[in-house]
Amino acid sequence: MAVTMFGTLILLLVLNVPVAVSIGVAAILGVVTGGLPINPVVVAQRMFTSADSFPFMAIPFFMLAGGLMEYGGISRRLVNLASSLVGGFRGGLGLITILASAFFGAISGSNPATVAAIGGIMVPEMIRKGYPPAYAGAIAAAGGTLGVVIPPSIPMITFGVVAGVSIGDLFMAGFGPGILIALTISVVVVALSARMDIPLEPKRTFSDFLSALKDSVLAIVMPLIILGGIYGGIFTPTEAGAVAVVYSFVVSVFIYRELTLPKLKTVIIRAGISTSVVFFVIATSQSLSWLITISRVSQAIADSILSVTSQPFLLITLVNVILLVFGIFLETQAIILLLAPLFLPIVTGVGMDPLMLGIIMVVNTSVGMITPPMAVNLFVAVSLVKEHNVTIEKITRYILPFLIVEIVDIFIVSNLPLLSVGILKLVK
Repeated sequence: MAVTMFGTLILLLVLNVPVAVSIGVAAILGVVTGGLPINPVVVAQRMFTSADSFPFMAIPFFMLAGGLMEYGGISRRLVNLASSLVGGFRGGLGLITILASAFFGAISGSNPATVAAIGGIMVPEMIRKGYPPAYAGAIAAAGGTLGVVIPPSIPMITFGVVAGVSIGDLFMAGFGPGILIALTISVVVVALSARMDIPLEPKRTFSDFLSALKDSVLAIVMPLIILGGIYGGIFTPTEAGAVAVVYSFVVSVFIYRELTLPKLKTVIIRAGISTSVVFFVIATSQSLSWLITISRVSQAIADSILSVTSQPFLLITLVNVILLVFGIFLETQAIILLLAPLFLPIVTGVGMDPLMLGIIMVVNTSVGMITPPMAVNLFVAVSLVKEHNVTIEKITRYILPFLIVEIVDIFIVSNLPLLSVGILKLVK
């Protein structure tokens, strides 16, 4: 049964069949050939019940909030604030892109949305100031990896539902890894910009900072309201998503007055399409994960791995390698939904906190979004520089230094719990 399911999945992915369809077909064939007393109709039933989840409702809310911020002027004000803080350094525009991506990630919870919103503003400006188009796109793609690491995070919501882990705790534990990644990729930007002799931007004054802060204060308050409400027990992560939508709508329409009716229509359509894609993957992946669990395939895999070694360092290294390989071919939600049930018995078997596994998986799958060929961030970045005849291959050349540094970050986060779970315990 396991050979049939995973063999079918790999074959269909190689044939470029959509991920959700590949997973669904693998699940149905697993039922038909597995010898289990299960009617194939159960797969469809599991698809429905897995998507019918209150915590999962946070996903469309945060997607809609991200679109409202992108079209309503909030993202532009975050860019201006970032510019007032780091604009005068070497590679200043690149640093602005990274810092603004961190700000935006603290609201949207989505990597592609972060690349589109911040990159859409910063990439043309970087190109205008002498950055090679492929390099500008690579910076936006790398900055976009902060979107799901810095809370709130859609993949953290998914892992929390699958593993039964507190989503609020996952959000809190994501701050340390997010700051680490932001700092390290900023170092890469400075080093590459110096090597390319990118011109220095004019230094910003303290009055520039105060002006930008005043203009963006409503945008900065938004993550404080969302995360403060979650950690303060005022509302759940799902309710926080709804609050984010209402807040961003009110600010964009009635205060900034930049969100017009045609823009609102575009935002809603885009959020609806993105949500449907994510939920299709969630539904089919949950069905396959359920089959893997009830057939005890996950337990058999866990027992096999633990029989080879029970050393935490080696197990964590193996988990990271598997996640990085899967990140080359699969989308974030699918990886979490398929592998979390496999990894949970392994990490709990050696005494690791499941919360730590969630952080490791989220950071890994985020880096997977800049790992070709299934590199969603790179696809979005290419769309931002398509008029300059930049291909995915050209951006990949520039993304390699960022990718190497972020892989190092993965192993730091994995072997230094103080950065994630340690911060959570300190706060509690």
